Amino acid sequence: MSKSPESFKENYQKLQEIAQKLANSSEIDIDELVPMVDDATHAYQVCKSRIEAVEKALNTRLDNDDSEAE
Repeated sequence: MSKSPESFKENYQKLQEIAQKLANSSEIDIDELVPMVDDATHAYQVCKSRIEAVEKALNTRLDNDDSEAE
């Protein structure tokens, strides 16, 4: 069974959780900081690539619709 692609929603939630944790902590445990940054960076890259893929797909469809309407 192949692994399904990571979802935008899951990674966006992860980014929100990390941001909330950082915002609500008066002191950050330095041992948790690097793993949090690594997790946030990964989640951000997944979200960014999903957004770019959706934009590309929408632009392709809109371009095709425009050319068919002519």
